Amino acid sequence: MPSTAAPFAFTIRTAVTNHSTIAAVDLGSNSFRLQLARVSGGQIYPLDSLKDSVRMAAGLTDDKRLDEDSQQRALACLSRFGERLRGLPQDAVRAVGTNTLRVAKNAPEFLKKAQRLLGFPIEIVAGHEEARLIYLGVAHAVPGMKGRTLVVDIGGGSTEIIVGAGFEPLRLESLYMGCVGHSKAFFGDAKLSAKRYAEAELAAATELQTISGPLAKERWQQAVGSSGTARSIAEMLLQNGWAETGISASGLAKLRKALIKAGDVRKLDIAGLSADRRPVIAGGVAIMTAVFDALGIEHMSVTDSGMREGVLWDMLGRMQHHDVRDATVAEFMRRYHVDGAQAARVERLALQLYRQLAGKAQIDPSVLSLLAWSARLHEIGLSIAYSGYHRHSAYIIENADMPGFARGEQALMAHVVLGQRGALAKAASKLAEDTEWLPVLALRLAVLFFRGRSDYRVPRIELERDGNRFALSVDESWLARNQLLVAALKAESKAWRSTGFALDLIALQTQTVARA
Repeated sequence: MPSTAAPFAFTIRTAVTNHSTIAAVDLGSNSFRLQLARVSGGQIYPLDSLKDSVRMAAGLTDDKRLDEDSQQRALACLSRFGERLRGLPQDAVRAVGTNTLRVAKNAPEFLKKAQRLLGFPIEIVAGHEEARLIYLGVAHAVPGMKGRTLVVDIGGGSTEIIVGAGFEPLRLESLYMGCVGHSKAFFGDAKLSAKRYAEAELAAATELQTISGPLAKERWQQAVGSSGTARSIAEMLLQNGWAETGISASGLAKLRKALIKAGDVRKLDIAGLSADRRPVIAGGVAIMTAVFDALGIEHMSVTDSGMREGVLWDMLGRMQHHDVRDATVAEFMRRYHVDGAQAARVERLALQLYRQLAGKAQIDPSVLSLLAWSARLHEIGLSIAYSGYHRHSAYIIENADMPGFARGEQALMAHVVLGQRGALAKAASKLAEDTEWLPVLALRLAVLFFRGRSDYRVPRIELERDGNRFALSVDESWLARNQLLVAALKAESKAWRSTGFALDLIALQTQTVARA
């Protein structure tokens, strides 16, 4: 069997089925959170929650590697979470990693240990997907969200800013600054001063500069803060009489003044400030102040809900067959002017061939879905150029913001699409498991059979696997009438030798083998 090393870590999830209890694990840059919920009548009801201030972002070294201490804190937490989740079905739990795991160079090695202790796959989501999930959680939690709403979530390693209406996000932004990273960069020695605050706020304002103008044009009517930073600030303002509800611009200015007056993070003694929030509050307040100034916010309400609730609602949507990934693929097809009829032809045959390859083994529905989406998107690169369009298609799929998709899902689809034509050497360097070759072969053959881009009655085709050998059996009389395709299939057989697999073309009636 071919042995190749994967440059990333990802796991293909099984399709979500109906469950009465579901759980979300949010591996944030500051805190890890677990939320269990009961599903009843199309609604979600909280059952239990756990939280641990792991502060992974604080353990990110200058060369973007997680240090040993932060890894051990994280693994100990996930071991406890795994104990609480024990007994739940695999597709009833969704664990999501965010900014620190997006940027850490040694994240793949960490994830192997983390998934083993948690007992469930861990997905790494892009910044815009994190923003979408945050908005989904907030939109379901805040009653009476009327008109357009601005949602701000200052996490440990990133800040997500979203404008939406109802349950629909209209603009998603993710900035590489968070309370842990900002506190480490500007208040790492625990010293607080007006000068340092000015520097921290200027740095945050610089990050906000490119998005503040477009966000102002969205004409939002209300602002909502989620995450621990917003909740902690609101609690301090309330307990000190600096605001009656939520976060006000005037109250935020008084809190900033109180922090500077303390002079040292270790000396902070402000009502409403918890011990676990104290080490990162200075950076969080600096970012929030910059957000208020840049976006002209006077008052912000606060909610306890955020990403983990968004993950639960997203899971419920998949259970009810309202999968946002279907809508994303449809939008990409529209945006890149995909020939829908050709995509449908290729998809049908690719799925048929994959099912044959799987044989009597139980088919993972999520792999079928990813293959179907890959088939629908395999030609999006044509909008850039015909030459090397499969490479353009793969690049778009792997690097674009695709709502609903985890990074690992995008990576596998990109590799399947990259392998649809031409040499297989690049695909061989990226596919870790031998089973990951099956969707590549299915899509590749489907593209070959419909190279003419027209409807016709597909001949009798059988595709089987025996170890490292694939056998493609096609009706003999049909082969005799389609010598151009026969030549292409012989070339295909030759191409597969470089992968360590063999592909034989067999005429069904005579069972004679034609090899390149």
